[in-house]
Amino acid sequence: MRKKATDTGIWDFDIDRQNTIALKKIIKQFGWPTIRMVGKKASFNAWLLAQHADHALRFQKKVLRLLRDIYEKEKDIDPMNIAFLTDRILVAEGKKQIFGTQFYVTKSGWKPRPIKNMKELNDLRKQYGLRSYQEDVGAAKKLQATPAKRTSADNQ
Repeated sequence: MRKKATDTGIWDFDIDRQNTIALKKIIKQFGWPTIRMVGKKASFNAWLLAQHADHALRFQKKVLRLLRDIYEKEKDIDPMNIAFLTDRILVAEGKKQIFGTQFYVTKSGWKPRPIKNMKELNDLRKQYGLRSYQEDVGAAKKLQATPAKRTSADNQ
């Protein structure tokens, strides 16, 4: 769905809800899918599902706690996942992001959400394995500025 949405601009939010339910069951039974447990790609994909579970902020916060705990104890997740999910939650709460990972679409292209501290941004990003903020802004400018169209009950 995400690959298709990149081409069409159509995002099916019902799929995000279904994926969230499935991920909650996996976490309850096995814990967070770490790299050692499921491999780097599958661990990333689990995070991606949580990252896009905007309808379930409490769940996103739980996942963030799990990720921080795992990374602190055994470094068995990608630290970039912590940075992205932290910003996603802050933006959802109407706060400024700290890693500069979240953007929004306007008619003129992708724009960054407000950032708390620009002076320390790149140093903080580096600590979490992110490329420079300037590189992300450049990449965002190259993206097609097509807002997602809703295909579920969210349309109403």
